[in-house]
Order: sequence, then structure tokens, then C-alpha cells
Amino acid sequence: MERWHTVIIGAGPGGLACAATLASQGISVLVLEKKGKVGPKVCAGGITGAGLFRNLPDDLIERSFPIQHIFTPLQQVILTSDLPMVSTVDRGKLGTHMLAIATAAGATIRINAQVSRIETDRVILRSGEAVGYRHLVGADGSVSTVRRYLGLPTTRVGVGVQYHIPASLPRMEWHLDAQRFGNGYAWIFPHRQRTSVGAYISHGGMRPHALQARCREWAASGGIDLGQARPEAALINYDYQGWRFGNIFLVGDAAGLASGLTGEGIFPAILSGKTVANTILNDHYADNGFARLLKNHQRHARLAAFTASNRTLCRLVMESLVLGLRTGLMDFNLLEMADQGL
Repeated sequence: MERWHTVIIGAGPGGLACAATLASQGISVLVLEKKGKVGPKVCAGGITGAGLFRNLPDDLIERSFPIQHIFTPLQQVILTSDLPMVSTVDRGKLGTHMLAIATAAGATIRINAQVSRIETDRVILRSGEAVGYRHLVGADGSVSTVRRYLGLPTTRVGVGVQYHIPASLPRMEWHLDAQRFGNGYAWIFPHRQRTSVGAYISHGGMRPHALQARCREWAASGGIDLGQARPEAALINYDYQGWRFGNIFLVGDAAGLASGLTGEGIFPAILSGKTVANTILNDHYADNGFARLLKNHQRHARLAAFTASNRTLCRLVMESLVLGLRTGLMDFNLLEMADQGL
């Protein structure tokens, strides 16, 4: 049986960030990815936080937006900043970029490597092959095999749907409509040659097909023709219950670190992946940025739970939030998971 210092299940941003950090220090790392290609995922591609922008090459940034347009049924606010408030990235290109970094650092990545079961010191692949580990990292998304092995339930799960239209629209927009989307929102996130149009809701009371119907209805009411665009749907886990369990770790969506309020997951995945790697390297490692992310996550989760309890209450809270943004009493950072760089 082949043995590795660290086995990482999942080659998303969190798993690859973890792999690159470990491998750069001479650690033997194996990344197991069940899909046949690293990178593509159902994702609107919005990233917040200037620190993440600074750590990505310019050619990975699709478009950047120092202006944000936020709408409710009663209000509209236009926020401006000297620096981009949100940028868009293509998840496929981001994955290719991070894969190259991890591979150059010395990590081994295997695609089409479906995990069948996990044991105390080994992972069994569907092919029957056994892979031994000293440390195991679950970076395998919202429906995580590693999380299930740890016996962690997942109840706080959001749903996101999106459509791609073959045109780059001029503005980035957020639409908070409690009647259609509860405490979630609809978005318009332009990329270089296309635009992601979609919707997110933070509680499991609405099935993807119902959210798709409401997203189409909302888009049509705003003059956006989705035409024959095919819907994509994904579950977003924000049920955080810890990230370290002895020699087993969880990162990103597997840990439930996506924002319950916005569904943002790229930044939490990368930061948690690096934090896990550095903790494996140094048991006493502490990261102030990760501690702040956990506080922000708790704040988002509380607000999501509070607004999910009552539709009228949800509408009042959302209108109050946008009023606060309009008057400058509230900062856009309330919506962000990141408040400083990596």
C-alpha cells in the first residue's frame, strides 16, 4: 500500500491551496479528485476582499467592479470605492492556475479517483486501491465524504442556481427580493464574454427547480432574456461545526465555511486550505485572518437564521440593511467574508 504524509480529497481551491503549501515544504501530498478535470464547478465566480485580488494574476480576473448596484422592491443604492469591491473569476481557469502551482510545488494530483470509503489510516478508492495517510484533509465540497466519515450532520444548506448568457453586461447587480428569494438574493455577475445570472437562498425550504422558476421570472421582469440557457444548481454548506478533528481536517464547503448570507465560498476555501496546511506543518500555528473569517461566518449564519424565520421580518431586515448602505451607516464589508488579505 502506498503511504503519504497527507492525503487531500478534493482538488478545488481549498484542497489545492492546502496541497501547494504543504508540498512547498517538502511534505508528500496526494490529492484525489473524483472528476475527470480539475477546476469547473457551478459557481458565479464572485470574489470579495482586496487580499484575494492581490494574490491572483491579472489574467485570471475576468472583470472588476468598484461600483455595486443593490436593489430591493423599495430602494436602490449605488456603492462606489477606489478599489474593486467584487471581481469575477472563471472557476475553470482558477482551478488550472492553482493546479499548476500545486504540481510545481511537488504535490501529486490524481483525477478520476473516486473514494469508496475511509478508514483510520487509509482511503479506499472505488478501484479497490488503498492509499495510506498520516493526515487526511476533506476538501470535497458540500456533500463531503470526509465530513460524513466524521459523523457531522449537515442541516444548514443553501441552494444556488445560475444561467450563463453569452454577453458581458455592463453592471454588477444584487437584487434582494424577499417575496421571491426569502433571505437570499438574485445576481448579475458579468465576466469577460458572458454573464452569470442567478439566485441564492440560504435555507433548504426551496428546492432547486422552484428557485430556477423564480430566477427566470425575476430575470424576465428585468428584461433579461435567458433564452435556452441551461440552469446549473449547487448546494452550499454553511453548517460549520469545526475544522480540526485529530489528524483529520476539513476545509471550505466541506467544513461548512461558505457564507450563509451570500453563499461566497472561494475565499473561505483558500484561506482555510492554507490554515490547515500550516497547522499540519506547525501544531501551534495561529492565523488572525482565519479567526476573523470564523467570526464573520458566525455573524452571517446568525443573520441568515434570523431572517429565515419570518417573511415579513426578512423584508424589514433587508430594507433596513440597504437603507444603512444608502446612508453610510453600514459598510459593504458586512456582506463580505474577507476583511483583509491572505
